[in-house]
Order: sequence, then C-alpha cells, then structure tokens
Amino acid sequence: MSKPKSWHSIPEYQALRALMQAGTTTGAARQLGLSQSAVSRSVANLENRTGLILFERDSGRLRPTQEAVRLNLRLDPLFEALDRIDGPTEPVRETLRLIAPPTYAHRFLVPQIASFLNANPHFFVSLEVNTSDEVVRGILDDRFDLGLIGVELSRAGVKMLPYRTADAVCAMAPGHPLAQHTTITPADLDGQTMVALTHRHARRTQLDRLLHEARATPHVVAEVSTTVAAADLAVQGLGLALINPFPLVHHHRNDLAFIPFDAPIRYQTYFAVSDQRPEPRIARAFMRHLRLHTPADPFTAAA
Repeated sequence: MSKPKSWHSIPEYQALRALMQAGTTTGAARQLGLSQSAVSRSVANLENRTGLILFERDSGRLRPTQEAVRLNLRLDPLFEALDRIDGPTEPVRETLRLIAPPTYAHRFLVPQIASFLNANPHFFVSLEVNTSDEVVRGILDDRFDLGLIGVELSRAGVKMLPYRTADAVCAMAPGHPLAQHTTITPADLDGQTMVALTHRHARRTQLDRLLHEARATPHVVAEVSTTVAAADLAVQGLGLALINPFPLVHHHRNDLAFIPFDAPIRYQTYFAVSDQRPEPRIARAFMRHLRLHTPADPFTAAA
C-alpha cells in the first residue's frame, strides 16, 4: 500500500525544522545525517510546492521568514505524534535553558521549577539568574530558550508573551501607620519614610512625577536596584516601598502589608522567547505549568 501523498512531504518538513534550529544548511545536514544539497533541495521543493518564501539569507545564515515560523508551528502536533509513535520507549531527557532576573528567580521560580520537575522527571532545567537586558541578549544569542522579564524591551528577534499584570502597591511592615488604609494616594506619601528604587527604573521617574503633581515629599532613606531588596528593607521597618506586587506577594504574605496605590502605575510580566526559532516543547510545557500553577492573589491577574 502506498503512503498518502502528504506523507511524502515529511522529509521536506524535517529539513525545514532542522534548518530553522541550526540556521545553516551545514548544521541542518549534520543534524539529519544528509548532504547539504539534499537539505537545500528539500527546502526548495517545499517552497515551490507551497508557494512560500521560507528563508532569507542574512550574513551567511538563513533567517526563517514569518511564513516559515507559522508553518513550523502548525507542524508541532505532527512531529510530536511521530515522536510518540517512532520514538524510544523511554522519554528523551529534554533541557530547558531558562533565564530570569533575581526578583523572579529566587523567590518565585525555584518552587515552580521544583513542582515542574517533580511532575516531569525526564525534564532538566538550567536556570541562569541575570539582568533583564541579559535576558533579551541571551534569547537573541540562542543561549536560552525562555526568559521571564518584568519590563517590555522591544528588540527585533525577541517576542514578548504577556503572562501577568499588576497595579502598583505600597509594601510596608504590618504595624506601619498607613497599613490600615484601603488605598494610598501620592499625597499620603508626603513626609513618609520610603525605600525607593533607583532612577534607572522607569517606574521611579513615573512616581517622582506623581509626587511632584501631588506636592508630596517623602523622606527617602535608601535606594535599591531590585524589588526584592526594597521589600526586604520594608520588612525591617525602614519605611514603605512602592513595588510591583508580583511575585513578592506570594513570599511576603505574613510579614508585609500590601496596600493598593491609587495612581496609574501598572506592571506587566512577560515570557521572552525567540521569534526566529520554534519554541522547544519543554519551554511551552513550562509556560503552561506557570500559567496553571501561579497562586491567586488580590493584586495580580493573568494577562
């Protein structure tokens, strides 16, 4: 019995996926155990048959077009099904190369990674803790599959997938005079002792403008570069801190009071992935795990 016509296209699709992952015909040929000419011929046949331009040459590399990315995404279910049929009986150990800034890594991702690996013992996670800028660079350089980031850094080659949204809160020790307020306004901060984020944070500039408009002058006793440090100093009673409640609200439920800040300061958390390469199955699985297992709280919401 002859194979259905569509099955004859599978080698062409395999060449497409290998070339998207490797970026060169040499790498794709090595991955598939074929000659470079065979890979080039398969991709050319696929372009002729579909009428699509799938790759553009860029500085010696073949850069996939958006048509190639969309076609490859449609192929994911097919190749996952083939893996289940033809693959080894023991699951292949897949590695997730994950990067995130300290605020997300230490207080939030560690327990999420643990639950993810407990549910998927054949997976492996490599976690890098670094700055938001390095998250973007790492995705661009293909050193990481997935990043978690709290700022929207627009960069060609990186796709930002919304994950969580939150409005600003004032975090303070439970005994603070403002801890009983239902909301806090910029005017309420006049004369209050504060721990502030450094001016390299866009939200610090936004806060300064709101305080100026409200003619409020808080007493800033310390400046820090991370939300984690701001919250930890607030726990020590040094004053209040204006922060993104996600994900710290899940760690400081008992030792900090979080009071909504009545001002238009909003935060967004994103997954950062490449828009030039297909997302590995393990990256999609981890994003799904986070969306399903992020604890609910009164200050943040799924994006």
